[in-house]
Amino acid sequence: MKKFKKLSLRTKLWLSLGAIAIVLLVSSIISVMEYRNISSYVSDMVADNIKSVNLAQKLADAVNDYNLSILSVVGDESSLDMPSFDHKAFTATCDSLRAAVSTKEIIPLADSVEYSYAAYMLTSLELQDVISSDFIDTRSWFFERLQPRYKRLCRDINHLTDSIYKDLEQNSVTFQSTYYRSIIPGIVAVAVGLLLIGLLLFFLTVYYVRPIGKMLDGLVMYRSNNIPYNCDFSGDDDLHELNTNISEVAGENRLLRKRISAMKGNSEETDA
Repeated sequence: MKKFKKLSLRTKLWLSLGAIAIVLLVSSIISVMEYRNISSYVSDMVADNIKSVNLAQKLADAVNDYNLSILSVVGDESSLDMPSFDHKAFTATCDSLRAAVSTKEIIPLADSVEYSYAAYMLTSLELQDVISSDFIDTRSWFFERLQPRYKRLCRDINHLTDSIYKDLEQNSVTFQSTYYRSIIPGIVAVAVGLLLIGLLLFFLTVYYVRPIGKMLDGLVMYRSNNIPYNCDFSGDDDLHELNTNISEVAGENRLLRKRISAMKGNSEETDA
């Protein structure tokens, strides 16, 4: 039967400390990777939310400026210059807004903004005919027909903005919670490391510190009071081998002392 090689004291210490180091290293790597992945994901969502808010505000500003331009034309009936509006830029902003939103609940709100915008713009195109007509009051047309569509468009933009802000707030809370979740492996690693260190200290105290103390006390009693060295403990490492050798040396030294004493006694009897 093949015998296993005995582990030395140095090997046991290195293995124990190596196990603690590996646990701490692996857990630290897991914590860093988890935090980076979650942080990148949530940061992208927060960036999309901020971009969406800016785009929604851009839409609101463009519509408000256009509505004020129409109001100025209505107020000055002598002016025949139609206010201009960049439809391509507005549509491109709406498309960018739909692409930037990160939740399915916000996409229908973005579609509602486009529908309201289409209704508002279709009504605003009646301005030329309203000004040219002698039977339609431009102010009545503006406040009774155009303004309800403008208010609906503004309301839809506000609902969209509020939803984006709520999503931004939720993502911020998620980012904070994921931060604490990402450091859990590190906390667990520290706890496990402390537990392993405690076990290592217990192991060193029970299997090495106490036996060494017993060996030292046995040697002191042997040298001071000539009491036989009698220190025994279980083990199969360097310390147990050292204790065995000390016991043998102490026993041989004790036999040598007895022989020297006996020789001195015989010599004294011969001289007498």
